[in-house]
Amino acid sequence: MSSGSRLSRLASSIGNAVALFFRAPPTPDRRPAWPPHGRLALGALAAVLALAVTVIALDARSVAGARMLPSGLVWLFQYITGLGLSGWFLIPIAIALLTLAAADAVATLPDFSRRVLATISIRLGFVFMAIAMPGLFTAIIKRLIGRARPFVAGEDPWTSLLWVWRSDYASFPSGHATTAFAAAVAIGAVWPWLRPLMWTYAVVIAVSRVIVVAHHPSDVIAGAIVGAIGALLMRNWYASRRLGFAVATDGTVFKLPGPSPRRVKAVARQLLSA
Repeated sequence: MSSGSRLSRLASSIGNAVALFFRAPPTPDRRPAWPPHGRLALGALAAVLALAVTVIALDARSVAGARMLPSGLVWLFQYITGLGLSGWFLIPIAIALLTLAAADAVATLPDFSRRVLATISIRLGFVFMAIAMPGLFTAIIKRLIGRARPFVAGEDPWTSLLWVWRSDYASFPSGHATTAFAAAVAIGAVWPWLRPLMWTYAVVIAVSRVIVVAHHPSDVIAGAIVGAIGALLMRNWYASRRLGFAVATDGTVFKLPGPSPRRVKAVARQLLSA
């Protein structure tokens, strides 16, 4: 196969993946169930009240308390907090997706093996989008809100400069917390056995942002809400299109079965021998 044909197949594979993401739901009358409007309104009100109470009762105290923490503990969490950057997830997943697309374009594989690669790509694509989209939303909205980070305005948790695109006034919501909780929800939805590990990771990352005085407690709570809800919305988007997930007749979202480890290993051997 010529290099031009391979590039054409690679471009076609990427184009097909994008088309799948934006395709119309095959059963538009079957949509993920939402809680009743009253419950949604009550939940939104509870979230707003929790954030307000946190700002009033905890934010200023957390900044003052951070000054009294042992330097060794702060140093440890300065290392840990770096693990909350979205690049730890997005870059490896993007490389994996490009590798799978290239393998599909270059190797001569039976249809069954191509379906296995497509199934893996869909799941990785979901995790990528479930982390990237809430993170993008937070990256924009936090700079429009313009809340001052701790110590930028002393210990005053109310200082903000609206519509200012500055990192020192980009505290609310926390981007690290958004990424961590989006990853916990997304990865837990695809691989349920990883949920305890991922939720522990998310909580530790959120706490680290307060310990290193990069955010107020209310910032990480808001980031956690944005990340978790954003990942759930992306799961519903995929489910309505039967991409990795599906919607039952009662509106419940469930994960579609994927290839077994044995089949994945068989396809990997085919790729290595191609």
